[in-house]
Amino acid sequence: MSSTSSLCYKHLWFLIPLLAAAVAGVVVFVGPKVSMFSSNSSYLLQDYLRTRFLNDAPLKYHNSNDSTKSFTIDDGSNQKPVRNEDKYRNFTRTYSSLEMVEADLAQTRDAISQAKKGGNETRDPDPDYVPDGPMYWNPKVFHRSYLEMEKKMKVFVYEEGDPPVFHFGPCKHTYAIEGIFISNMEVSRFRTMDQDKAHLFFLPFSVTMITQVIYVKDSHEWGLMKNAASDYVNVIAQKHPYWNRSLGADHFMLACHDWGPEISFAVPNLYKNAIRALCNANTSERFDPSRDVSIPEIHLPGGTTQGIIGGPPPSKRPILVFYAGGVHGPIRPILLEHWENKTDPDVQIYRYLPKNMSYYGMMRKSRYCICPSGYEVASPRMVEGLYLGCVPVLIKDSYVIPFSDVLNWETFAVIVPVRDIPNLKKILTGISSKEYMKMQRRGVQMRRHFEINSPPKRYDVFHMILHSIWLRRLNIRLHENEYDH
Repeated sequence: MSSTSSLCYKHLWFLIPLLAAAVAGVVVFVGPKVSMFSSNSSYLLQDYLRTRFLNDAPLKYHNSNDSTKSFTIDDGSNQKPVRNEDKYRNFTRTYSSLEMVEADLAQTRDAISQAKKGGNETRDPDPDYVPDGPMYWNPKVFHRSYLEMEKKMKVFVYEEGDPPVFHFGPCKHTYAIEGIFISNMEVSRFRTMDQDKAHLFFLPFSVTMITQVIYVKDSHEWGLMKNAASDYVNVIAQKHPYWNRSLGADHFMLACHDWGPEISFAVPNLYKNAIRALCNANTSERFDPSRDVSIPEIHLPGGTTQGIIGGPPPSKRPILVFYAGGVHGPIRPILLEHWENKTDPDVQIYRYLPKNMSYYGMMRKSRYCICPSGYEVASPRMVEGLYLGCVPVLIKDSYVIPFSDVLNWETFAVIVPVRDIPNLKKILTGISSKEYMKMQRRGVQMRRHFEINSPPKRYDVFHMILHSIWLRRLNIRLHENEYDH
């Protein structure tokens, strides 16, 4: 098996001349919000959210801005306007590629709705994995939507752009998920070369590489980076009709770098309409959980998970809680003020880890591992805790947790409001041994959804990211001018 890092560079395509622009439409979005952290609450919403077909909220629609020729919307059903001259003549109805795609998605929504009602239990048996347990908001619905994704989803990856900014990304260290996802997407079985059959369109640029290749260090100048993103989308929009057809509503980008949201703002329809898969899933920075996707930040020092997965059972974890990390952002100074350098052996909180200690070794010895926000909300500690069998303690504000439309994080992690940092030990010791054992065991079970594999395996982090994007695509319905056929 090849290493993950070997997959991350593919010199595939070059920029090509611009062609004529396509006609734009109008996208209107409505819908529910995803459960999130806030400064006022430490709990996730308990209803199984999150996308329209899971909680019967209205679909989001795209319509042509030509009201005399577009479909009309009435209680979620489509009615075709009939012109007087059409009442008296017969004609053969042909269906566009978009209508065929939407019909396919309609069947998927129906299958998922049936699963929600208790149907489909014996349909499509799964030899690898059947989700079960309180870690899932609704295991049957998740399983059905995942199987439908595997069976149907097709993604078109745009070929324009030169590496390293496009079709390439880092596969080591903190932002490794960018390069790993891009490289896997370009060879994935979900990829289609037929644009007319695509449910989704991927914009394969790396924000991390934009910051490394284009940004002038210490210049504090964003213009060149934003221009790169804007120019790329303009190339796509002028060469292909698909961006303008939906104003980006069936397109997605992925970025783990902290600057991902800011760079996306350079293209209004990118952050307003498209699906943004971001590590920096901060609702205070215009992350919209009904459309955007929260992805986990995963630190890979060597480019693979070798040596950072697995740990001893709870009986061999003598330390109650552990944290070590730099001081930045508003939360960590509060944590260190109350708990750094305490003589209590149960609470091991460090600004800088002593030289005689191993970071991963301490995680393996601890029952709980603190995962506070820094300047940005994302942190690799959350995934590291799951990898090493240490129950994550999340201390964050305005953060949408990865895959929280499927996973009930409160069953395998502890969520502590910032205001309760002084009561940290009291909160953790108040969790019974029996409940801790359950949480720890569930966290080990959930690890599979955050693991990176080369090549990807079913239900791993690559597929879970795609599944979250798939859910958002199911949350919209695209229409086009009926009389253009």
